Amino acid sequence: MNAPAIRIALVGPLPPPYGGMANQTRQLAELLRGEGVAVELTRVNAPYRPTWVEPLRGVRALFRLLPYLARLWAAAGRNDLFHIMANSGWSWHLHAAPAIWIAKLRGKVVVVNYRGGEAEEFFARAFVWVKPSLKRADGIIVPSGFLAPIFGKRGFATRIVPNIVNLDRFSPGDAARANEPHILVARNLEPLYDNATALQAFAIIRQQHPGARMTIAGTGPDRSVLEALTWDLGLTNGVTFAGRVENSEMPALYQTAHIAINPSLADNMPISILEALASGVPVVSTDVGGVPFLVEDEKTALLVPPRDPKRMAEAILRLLHDQPLRERLVQAGLDHARRFAWESVRGKLFSAYAMALGESTWASTPEGR
Repeated sequence: MNAPAIRIALVGPLPPPYGGMANQTRQLAELLRGEGVAVELTRVNAPYRPTWVEPLRGVRALFRLLPYLARLWAAAGRNDLFHIMANSGWSWHLHAAPAIWIAKLRGKVVVVNYRGGEAEEFFARAFVWVKPSLKRADGIIVPSGFLAPIFGKRGFATRIVPNIVNLDRFSPGDAARANEPHILVARNLEPLYDNATALQAFAIIRQQHPGARMTIAGTGPDRSVLEALTWDLGLTNGVTFAGRVENSEMPALYQTAHIAINPSLADNMPISILEALASGVPVVSTDVGGVPFLVEDEKTALLVPPRDPKRMAEAILRLLHDQPLRERLVQAGLDHARRFAWESVRGKLFSAYAMALGESTWASTPEGR
């Protein structure tokens, strides 16, 4: 007789906002349910109740934290395994750590899915607080080889389970047929993602391609500053701030793009790069953090130093002017993206669950059937 089906509490953010971690959380829940796994989502960024507390920094955190702890306690009574989407900074302290402790207090298995591109800096200053929680995890998974040694040198083993891109939704379009280049940036408007450098690079591009246009899809506190920079650079007739774009609408946007830019200053495994590759859009990215573990310079993308608009512009111009290079990167990107389809990743994830739970416990789940 098979063991009873495993129930999973998936703890993480959900859109909005439409960031990579939130989109991955929602997508993972859908994919697991599609495999017949019972999944309960425990959202770390539920709307504030009452709504009037939202503008009150500090106070609002308490109003969100207490209901979150109650939801964790209840979820631990209904589920066997906690899959916790974790990040650096306050997100760890307020979201991941409480989930770990509550799950273990109730005797549940915990898999921490750590995703923070700033892990080294965060651990350097706060590992004394992080370590006790990590020691209680039954398994730690990370999206790429970038984070593995950061944990390893602190005595924690990890398993690599990559981010997932939905190839049924993201597929090539006909952007190359358009007369003027369309450049896409799909990062939120925060200092970490350095959209200012992308704008400065675009100003250089416009000197050779006056009809070129740029779309910046994302929200965040830097919008007014970036809009002012757009004005100062004389780009207002070429730059569109698309604001918040639902992930279901992103495939159509990628299909209109010639090139995707990732200008971030720190990163782990940006899903926006995978979505661009799967859409047949060549990528120019900074070579920070885990990005070189995700794509290889001159083979699956063009990588440039951070905060260097001149080098970024040169890479973009290469792709606009060198058609054989563009075609080679597009095809290599499409091939590379297949490695991150659910069919390629599911076995790694189920194996991580099996290690945490014990093979016999996992026998009735999809990997054991």
